[in-house]
Amino acid sequence: MVDAATVARGGLLVMRFVVFGLSLGLTVISFQAYRKRPSQRLQYAFLGFAFLSMGVAVSSVITQLGADASELVRLFFQMAGALPLAIGFSMLYLSLYR
Repeated sequence: MVDAATVARGGLLVMRFVVFGLSLGLTVISFQAYRKRPSQRLQYAFLGFAFLSMGVAVSSVITQLGADASELVRLFFQMAGALPLAIGFSMLYLSLYR
């Protein structure tokens, strides 16, 4: 018999793959828009989505790797995961207001 925690972990893994797939899809769509009509705004949007995709991937990997790490190492991992997200959102902000 499979316990509830194992099923929940499997569901979480599937949801992480879905989020990563959606972020990659947005990145591809924004890149296609930039290639079709190059502009600085679309370039910033593409780079923002690319960094957000990277942040999603890094956060997912960090969650798996940092489970058995010390508190300081987990904190460092979380900071490393937040950096691409911060850069990505900053680039999206620039694409909208520049």
